[in-house]
Amino acid sequence: MSENAPVDQEASNARRGRAASGGAAARRAARSGSGPGTQLTYIKRKINVYEVLDEEGLALIEKNTDTVLEEIGIIFRDDAEALQLWKEAGADVKGERVHFPKGLCRSLLKTAPSVYTQHARNAERSVQIGGNATVFAPVYGPPFVRDLDGVRRYATIEDFRNFVKLAYMAPSIHHSGGTVCEPVDVPVNKRHLDMIYSHIKYSDKPFMGSVTAPERAEDTVAMAKIVFGDDFVENNTVLTSLINANSPMVFDETMLGALKVYSRHNQACIVTPFILAGAMSPVTVAGTLTQVLAEVLAGASFTQLIRPGAPVLFGTFASSISMQSGAPTFGTPEPSLVSYGAAQLARRLGLPFRTGGSLCASKIPDAQAAYESANTLNSTILAGTNFVLHSAGWLEGGLASCYEKFMMDIDQLGMTQKFSEGVDLSENGQAMDAIRQVGPGSHYLGCDHTQANFQTAFYRSSIADNNSYEQWLAEGEKSAPQRANELARRWLENYEAPHLDQGVDDGLKDFIASKKASMADAFT
Repeated sequence: MSENAPVDQEASNARRGRAASGGAAARRAARSGSGPGTQLTYIKRKINVYEVLDEEGLALIEKNTDTVLEEIGIIFRDDAEALQLWKEAGADVKGERVHFPKGLCRSLLKTAPSVYTQHARNAERSVQIGGNATVFAPVYGPPFVRDLDGVRRYATIEDFRNFVKLAYMAPSIHHSGGTVCEPVDVPVNKRHLDMIYSHIKYSDKPFMGSVTAPERAEDTVAMAKIVFGDDFVENNTVLTSLINANSPMVFDETMLGALKVYSRHNQACIVTPFILAGAMSPVTVAGTLTQVLAEVLAGASFTQLIRPGAPVLFGTFASSISMQSGAPTFGTPEPSLVSYGAAQLARRLGLPFRTGGSLCASKIPDAQAAYESANTLNSTILAGTNFVLHSAGWLEGGLASCYEKFMMDIDQLGMTQKFSEGVDLSENGQAMDAIRQVGPGSHYLGCDHTQANFQTAFYRSSIADNNSYEQWLAEGEKSAPQRANELARRWLENYEAPHLDQGVDDGLKDFIASKKASMADAFT
């Protein structure tokens, strides 16, 4: 797979977004990493990963997984092509259930890349997936929004555009994501066109493709080719897609159809078991990891049957449930242990890893939302996650995208990025000149080293209030969600779209108009 940028440098430059305006606001953004004006590159982690399983534990889970694949099998539902491909590859196919000889899936995955680049239309926004890189992408999938007036309602295409704009402006968001909310005011069979166009038009960061039907995946690839060119798309990765297993141990025809489209075109698939432990997997961490690994091995290796070398990620979405109500719970210890263990298993396979985000079950952006999201995000980064979906905006167990929480989350993402840089051991970081200058019994406030570093020494939150109680009273006694609300409104008011070549824009609009005209509206 080529890692090269487009050969037409002039065209590449034309796709790049215009820099946001400078001034004091931009300088503050650069210092904090939390305001519009300075885009941070994807994270290049300089901290160690945290591992919860030793070699004996990993080997045990892999052994149990081999048993599941060989003796129990995985269903590939309503897809005759998939079943035929597995037969030809040496699997034992009984009806729709595929039984895998030991080592088959791992052997197939030897052609999958451990690191690749997802190219953005602005080459400066391209991201590395795998290795020591971490990429933050926003919330994905909610049908509802909690808007800036505090109303919970169905999402619209205008909400979709707003979240794309906010993600574009957020320095600590490296990826535009996919279904940042579900725009229910647009027909089901046509909304993917407006969604993909919004990612291309209102952002120049990499984005995700539609997976709700194979033909919608084909439309996504066609639109990407209008932007990047046919040859570039076929030989590079410009799209990422989310392929969920229908846990336990089923891949359905919709997900398989989308997987086949993207893999054939050399585009990335995140094969992700969607786990609510206790309902869709065993209640134990080890049992859940065994099932997760089995589902990923089956789905990820299938991408290599479609096109050897197509990029694929080891994904997991694991939540516990309330054993009283059955509702998903977040920020609890068990899913964190699953994430840590799954990350270790992914590294042993040599696949990029996806998990985590800023997940919570709270209905509003309150303390519960904050601590559940923090618990999830901390384990996400310490696990060594490469692609982080749901990094910002997730509320209500994924049922709602929230403007205020989006702004609060991106503030935390900026902190996480700073933390991931690790300890500065340069001459400046050692600060020996400061220690010599100040000596015993004095202070560092006015020394040369402090004066030279004060603007960038510490992360500055765009949401937290660190002023005196009296100043807080004088400024209106605002809560963190209120400050986030004001910040979101200000960002949207000041949004400036990145440059998009007029010919590309016209081509996209013509394609969308033609596709919409070819079919009647459908709302189911």
